[in-house]
Amino acid sequence: MSTPPVSAAHTPPEPSAMARRASRWAGSALAAVLCAGLLSCGWLVYAGKIDWLPARWTREDALHGELTHLLAKQLSNAWLPDQAARLERAGSWLLLGDTGPRVRVGCPGWLFLAEELQVNHHAQANAQAKRAAVLAIRQALARRGIGLLVAVVPDKSRIAANALCGLTRPPELNTRAALWVASLQQAGVNAIDLAATLAPLGTAAYLHTDTHWNEAGARAAAQVIAARIVASGFHATPEQAYSAQPGPMARRPGDLVHLAGLDWLPLRWQPTPESVAATVFTEVPGAGAGQGAATKGGDDLDDLLGDSQLPNVALIGTSFSRNSNFLGFLQQALGAKIGSFARDGGKFSGSAREYFANPAFTQTPPKLVLWEIPERDLQTPYEPITLAPGPVSQH
Repeated sequence: MSTPPVSAAHTPPEPSAMARRASRWAGSALAAVLCAGLLSCGWLVYAGKIDWLPARWTREDALHGELTHLLAKQLSNAWLPDQAARLERAGSWLLLGDTGPRVRVGCPGWLFLAEELQVNHHAQANAQAKRAAVLAIRQALARRGIGLLVAVVPDKSRIAANALCGLTRPPELNTRAALWVASLQQAGVNAIDLAATLAPLGTAAYLHTDTHWNEAGARAAAQVIAARIVASGFHATPEQAYSAQPGPMARRPGDLVHLAGLDWLPLRWQPTPESVAATVFTEVPGAGAGQGAATKGGDDLDDLLGDSQLPNVALIGTSFSRNSNFLGFLQQALGAKIGSFARDGGKFSGSAREYFANPAFTQTPPKLVLWEIPERDLQTPYEPITLAPGPVSQH
């Protein structure tokens, strides 16, 4: 059977001379971009900056695309993809008000971390694994005569819910912090959910373009934690009084602006910046520090070794402990120095894993570990924490 002839009405028109020239330029430009991208990604591979597989991964990670996501994230750090991503983020924000996959826009001037609004895979199993980890660490610390206090920091999207303006927080998240803390308390762990402390402050407890609490929230949390420590009969040392004075008003860059990829834009094009007057803490001379050694006449062996002036409270946790002067407010409320081992991006396990392997813990252990944990990390996958065997307390 022969093919019917194509009528003139259905014959595609010949491209114009200008279209042919433009197509050649477009094809050349596309080929150049693809070659540049290939070369920049190839450089990452040649320089050994690519981990094809993480040190620990599971079949579940492979099936859910976590491995390919990790590889794509590493490749995106090449120069060309990075510059293209910056331009895409700027265009999306300036034209559409879009902040990308990691940040959500709430009421005018308010940004929220998208992670706080997501339900994690295997949420309950992850939460149970982390509960078991806390119980095991509490038991290991108790054998050394060390106490543990767990403080859970509620999500910004929970406390500042009035600033969500259309953003939806899944109802499954409403009870996750309270139930997790209650399960620890039922097992005998000294744990506190800071939601009840911060809820009365509402939007006044958190920064607008940052995921962390502001000084009002940090001060309220520090005071209730200090009160819990004192009520338990624990005496924090070395004693030290602090004075506090407000500093000058200054712009405070928001970490959510950075996560949205917009912090490189001119300030007037970024989300509305926020200014704060950061409190300046100063040790009060002669108030607490060193007095014990003076009254003992320098005969105490701990004083000779300098151990008596080491803080007997160690703070581990995340960037919440490092923001808005939380440590300063806590030291002032306790009237004592505190050893801070929190780290940015530490999440549930990072800071704890590093601290328990640190000579600061293995050689000069504290008497109390304060573990600050953000609510949003309670149901993420658990990364194991190892607490090396140590001497058993005789007390």
